[in-house]
Amino acid sequence: MGGSLSVLDSLIILIYILIVLSIGFYFRKRSKNSEEYFLAGRKVGWIAIGASLFATNISSEHFLGLAGTGSKSGLAVGHFEWLACLILLLLGWVFTPFYIKSGVFTMPEFLEKRYNSASRYYLSVVSILSYILTKISISLYAGGILLNAVVGWDMVTSAVVIVIITGIYTLLGGLSAVIYTDLVQMFILIIGSIILTLIGLSEAGGWANLVANTPADFWNMFKPLTHPDFPWTGIIFGAPILGIWYWCTDQYIVQRVLSAKNLTNAQSGTIFAGYLKILPVFILVLPGIIAFNISGGTISGDKAYPWLVTHLLPSGIKGIVVAGLLAALMSSLSAMFNSTSTLLTIDVFKKLKPNADEKMLVRFGRISTGIMITLGLLWIPFIGLLSDDRMYVYLQSVQAYVSPPIAAVFLFGLFSSRVNGKGAISALLTGLFLGVFRLIIEVNNKIEPLSNEFLKYLASINFLHYAIFLFIVSSLVLLTISSITERPSGEINSLLFNKKLIYEKNKWLLVNIAASILLVLLLLLLWWIFR
Repeated sequence: MGGSLSVLDSLIILIYILIVLSIGFYFRKRSKNSEEYFLAGRKVGWIAIGASLFATNISSEHFLGLAGTGSKSGLAVGHFEWLACLILLLLGWVFTPFYIKSGVFTMPEFLEKRYNSASRYYLSVVSILSYILTKISISLYAGGILLNAVVGWDMVTSAVVIVIITGIYTLLGGLSAVIYTDLVQMFILIIGSIILTLIGLSEAGGWANLVANTPADFWNMFKPLTHPDFPWTGIIFGAPILGIWYWCTDQYIVQRVLSAKNLTNAQSGTIFAGYLKILPVFILVLPGIIAFNISGGTISGDKAYPWLVTHLLPSGIKGIVVAGLLAALMSSLSAMFNSTSTLLTIDVFKKLKPNADEKMLVRFGRISTGIMITLGLLWIPFIGLLSDDRMYVYLQSVQAYVSPPIAAVFLFGLFSSRVNGKGAISALLTGLFLGVFRLIIEVNNKIEPLSNEFLKYLASINFLHYAIFLFIVSSLVLLTISSITERPSGEINSLLFNKKLIYEKNKWLLVNIAASILLVLLLLLLWWIFR
């Protein structure tokens, strides 16, 4: 049954929408060349970068998926969030210096400089297709469920409104509009989530009472090897592979650090985002456990978060939380629109028309953003097909079949001078084949159990364990093919890891190092507490 909004709630949401649209209009005139439109002129500060990294990552499927999975199995799903803190440090201290030094606009462009054009085209095509087939569809489906439960809008109306509003400010202002709306949206979604969590904790009788009246294993983040979703081996060895792909090599995320005014700001932004990523366990996973508790165990899965919003929040507060939900969805959707537009313009259009001037590139960027908006609208009739009750795990499992070969190619490409383009494209294609094969047999096994025992075993291996297997196989193919073919030219040396290039000597260096060490210690403490 759908919820409803008071006049005050509606006014708060309207003010929020007007703010994000005004930001898009403000940056319209400031995005006259490709660097301004796609990388915000490379002059963004660390606070905006960190906020954008966080807001881009947190989407509607996090509200549904993290809370929903939390209501079923407790805090363990939060491993993906806390591991991200460490991977963000890896992005800032290891990957970003070489991305910025190379002067690239896109991750496929970086792969071409390090390997060859085949690797670039592979990553461009895979990235664009994955954005369209997973990010758009899952974000709109999750957003539709949330808004239907909380506001009472039907899924089609919800999706149309979200796509059009997000599309307008993304199309007009480019990455500048996306990043600075993310800054606003970060505060809104965090404030709204904290308010809901505190009210829920109060309703549950406080922390101690919540822990005492929920299953004990809900509070243990490290699960047995046999756990179906989060075995400790998969979390420790498999989840970081997904994290490196997502946080360190995906255009959707990395485009934010490429927009930094300098390396120091890029690194400070990743550290800031690392601290922010501690929060989802407490403001998104914990509400799922709260919903399970105060409903007497009757509410779980994707219903958990919207149930809390509709049953606990008074007028006014509800409007803030709904604005936070919209902020999460719109920030991720705008990032997807802008990143795909960048890939289409820089990796496709500019390759076909190398003499295109700046005005033409920006125009095509806006046209390609419009195409993505249209595709988003066309996806709407099909989003109901994604009716998995544990959406976040579903999303992570699909990513597990795409990410390992890409992570392997970037990691070895940064640290080994011997791996070459032939090895890279062989590893990428091998990983793709094995990933698609696993996805196909997994789906078939769910529809009708497979009769072949070996295929049945492959289809039922935990997705994180399969990610480890894919990473190892892709790495072996990369190293083997590279070793029996010609050595890369010396031109790649500037793109290889060199500790002298990972920082800029200035007054912020010690601050960034100290903040990074503190973040690691804080995470170790949290893992010990919730072990």
